[in-house]
Amino acid sequence: MIRADAIAAAVLRLGAAGVPGAERDARLLYRWAAGLSGAGLQANLTEIAPQEELDRFGRAVAAREARHPVSHITGMRAFWGRCFRVTPDVLDPRPETEMLVAEGLIGAPQKILDLGTGTGCILLSLLADLPGSTGIGLDISSEALGVAAENAARLGLLDSAAFCLGSWADIPPGPYDLIVSNPPYLSEVEMDARQPELHYEPDKALSPGGDGLDAYRALIPPAADALAPKGRLLLEIGASQAKDVMALMAQAGFSDLAKHTDLDGRDRMITGQIATDS
Repeated sequence: MIRADAIAAAVLRLGAAGVPGAERDARLLYRWAAGLSGAGLQANLTEIAPQEELDRFGRAVAAREARHPVSHITGMRAFWGRCFRVTPDVLDPRPETEMLVAEGLIGAPQKILDLGTGTGCILLSLLADLPGSTGIGLDISSEALGVAAENAARLGLLDSAAFCLGSWADIPPGPYDLIVSNPPYLSEVEMDARQPELHYEPDKALSPGGDGLDAYRALIPPAADALAPKGRLLLEIGASQAKDVMALMAQAGFSDLAKHTDLDGRDRMITGQIATDS
């Protein structure tokens, strides 16, 4: 079978299974199965594929039909121009989370803390773009920390990044110029209605239960205490949580509060600065 026909058949299978972006995913999975770049696949679409390659692609398509995330099948996710190792033990990095990196680079912070680091994608993206900076990734999952450390090693950042096991309140001594976090924020109701792919990601990385705000309630006060004067806190949020999260930050002494929308116009990030007299 030629590669183009294999991809076309996969698109039909994925579409029938209700997979969004079936053509995109089929091509991504074939590139992974064949070990080809996008350009390499395009240049060799009419070639007859080796059976081993077709078998590997078939297994990947079957997994995607079952709504396994593409990153769990390939083991990798592109984020902020780099590739990160992803496993079922960590949250799959989303494009909208790149907002935290773009905002975090402002002012070139030298000491950074990432709460709930997961893959380490936020912290490591910042450190890679800020030579001379150092940072710590904190997570309650030892498995997640193993993935983050692997990503740091792959990116050559083990000398500037450290990883610690702990909860939101277990912040290593600062002060920090920047604290970033993409905490679990789906409410219990949202978890019940979540997309099929999210069933393969760790529940504790998606939701704290209840109204979805418990992680913010737990992390904002200690983050305020750990920041240097004029240090900043950047938080990813759910689309309906801006007012509540800003109120929690104001109560903890943050000023210059601002909400930022993603490319779809949804509230996605809250930023604040620690008051200089705190």
